[in-house]
Amino acid sequence: MADKRPTIDFIFRITNDVLWNTFKKNEIGDVMLPFVVLRRLDCILEPQKQAVRDAYLNFKDKVQPDKLGPILERAAGGLKYYNTSPYDLRALTQDAQNVEINFRAYINGFSPNVTEIMEHYQLDKVVARLVKNNLLYEMVAAIAKVDLHTSAVSNHDMGYVFEELIRISNEQSNQTAGEHFTPREVIRLMASVIFSTEKEELKQTGVIRTIYDLACGTGGMLTLSKHYVHEHINKDASLNIFGQEINEQSYAIAKSDLLITGENPDNIRHGNSFSNDRFPDRKFNYMLANPPYGVSWKKDEIFIKHEALNPMGRFNAGLPRTSDGQFLFIQHMISKMDPQGSRIGIVTNGSPLFTGDAGSGESEIRKWIISNDWLDAIIALPSDIFYNTGIYTYIWVVTNKKQPHRKGKVQLINATDLYVPMKKSLNFKRKRISDDQIKEITRLYEAFEEGPQVKIFDNESFGYFQVTIEQPVRKNGKVVLDKNGEPKADSKKRDTENIPLNENIEEYFVREVKPHVPDAWIDFSKTRIGYEINFTKYFYQYQKPDDSAKLKVEIQKLEESIVGLLEEILND
Repeated sequence: MADKRPTIDFIFRITNDVLWNTFKKNEIGDVMLPFVVLRRLDCILEPQKQAVRDAYLNFKDKVQPDKLGPILERAAGGLKYYNTSPYDLRALTQDAQNVEINFRAYINGFSPNVTEIMEHYQLDKVVARLVKNNLLYEMVAAIAKVDLHTSAVSNHDMGYVFEELIRISNEQSNQTAGEHFTPREVIRLMASVIFSTEKEELKQTGVIRTIYDLACGTGGMLTLSKHYVHEHINKDASLNIFGQEINEQSYAIAKSDLLITGENPDNIRHGNSFSNDRFPDRKFNYMLANPPYGVSWKKDEIFIKHEALNPMGRFNAGLPRTSDGQFLFIQHMISKMDPQGSRIGIVTNGSPLFTGDAGSGESEIRKWIISNDWLDAIIALPSDIFYNTGIYTYIWVVTNKKQPHRKGKVQLINATDLYVPMKKSLNFKRKRISDDQIKEITRLYEAFEEGPQVKIFDNESFGYFQVTIEQPVRKNGKVVLDKNGEPKADSKKRDTENIPLNENIEEYFVREVKPHVPDAWIDFSKTRIGYEINFTKYFYQYQKPDDSAKLKVEIQKLEESIVGLLEEILND
């Protein structure tokens, strides 16, 4: 399907004609986003505007407030929102003298779900600033000229308009871009991999599936993954999207996106997914997320530790250190897996792969995930592809519906070299993953064959026995015995050895340890099982150092350049 995008010229026109020099570049989105939402709602409500107004005047004093809403929704043609005021944006332009008071009456006339969104946008502050700079009328007049009727901009195209507006707003606000906005090519890659095994299922007539993001930001992961299915698999697939977001403005953006594109806005909910799960009884078919890395969960510690004591709770497998909640996000998503089968894609930094010794919360969580055969694949991404960090990141593919040939195994894909440099960097983002590279990474995933960029391991390959190695205390060269006549362990010489689960501990000890420390022994009472995914080790390639002659030439060149630079400085 062609990727035909509607025009967004009006965004730049209004920015240049109305907002420039009053609002900074990174503040333009604060104004444009809520006003675009209002204009879209006006255009959709326009045919039923008078009917809603008549119903409101007829019933407002005759029925209870909780009964009035459904009446007005019916008058609005079955829409889940309405406006009871006599105004829309065009009507407001007819009375420039009273535009402020009339604008506030217009906003107050909306249904509660719309007024809540505007509160989270902090529209009052935006309007106050426009009024202060004598720009409210100009802004209303400018946006009222934009045709956002469904006949001019379909719901599908409106999604693209809003997505582009969000992207522009985030790229101009470098400080927060990475917190609430994931680069589109990363979302396309995640969708390509997650849905690669689902094509036959999603092509079925009448198929209905759900997509969930527990930290949805402005909703891009949800809407773009849905677009991906419609464009590449089945344009008629019914995909209901659900999301939760803690940041107020991001929540408002995500919810209004669903509102103006014909989705159910109630499926986006505000709150902390850890301590206030807004979908406590829901399971989902697909889950995609890029939650924040290394965020402390200290403020939720009491709640989370209490839930971790519940064998049926989300966090019973273990708890990571309070300075990094990434594994909490993963456990939360696993708790939402549908027993009939779900697929999860989640972005993390390197910490969840290896942080935590045997017996630690992190190690226990890795053990739980891998032992249950839920870890399907991990994809290492290039550095410098996100807006707010240059570090290497990883996509975890987690599922309870592995294909038969993938059962009991984990696939590691090294895609760190699959990128193209950007002509102009955006904060930390200096690289992007091209469409061809997305296809190549997906091909590597689907092929499930070992090669330079792919390693495949049995689940138990990531587990190890952490064995405590003791050596005796010596005094005057003699071994000191304890009261039982056994050699007394020297705590200063105590060491640990990680032995693969598929190895015999004693055979490994005799082969690898005894030759170096003949009087050592194993304290089996301290043996623990750990799990780690040492991605770098698996893809390490030995590089032969340059020979001495070549190094000597390079050193001479460096010395000559330094001498030349000093001479220039002295001559100046």
